[in-house]
Amino acid sequence: MNTLLQFAQSTYDYSYTPTSADAAAAAGISAGIIVFGLIITVIAYVVSALLLGRIFKKAGVESWIAWVPFYNTWKMLEIGGQAGFWAVLTIVPIVQYVSIVFMFIAMYNIGLKFGKSGAFVALGIFLPIVWYIWLAVDESKWNNAIGAPSKAVEHTNIAAPTATPPAAPTATI
Repeated sequence: MNTLLQFAQSTYDYSYTPTSADAAAAAGISAGIIVFGLIITVIAYVVSALLLGRIFKKAGVESWIAWVPFYNTWKMLEIGGQAGFWAVLTIVPIVQYVSIVFMFIAMYNIGLKFGKSGAFVALGIFLPIVWYIWLAVDESKWNNAIGAPSKAVEHTNIAAPTATPPAAPTATI
């Protein structure tokens, strides 16, 4: 018991003054973490844009769209049969959750159009990078007749005749 009383009555000097070396080390570690995070973010963006570009190409959409933020999500929603404006609404708090649901519905329809089962959307929800890789590198073909109709301009434009009809033949005497 005497030892416990000794610990209870002991004092500790809490006065600690950080040195400039401590501040420099903390700043260096913070900068390193930020740079590492930025590098990982850029790598993830490049990989996802490359894969999404291949998916767009297979779907008949220009692949450069995959590199444009918000427009790539807009186009993905459209080829999945959803309204594209949900892509912009992802920046609005609370509404973003509704937008995510519409994105999952679009992913379901895109999977159907590539000949995948309905359960394939679970891969897109829980492991989206695997979903991207799978659709980008497999040999599946785009079938716009399956699932919700695509709202993308590339799929809804019906080529109108551009040439004028031939003139009626004239009689020569």
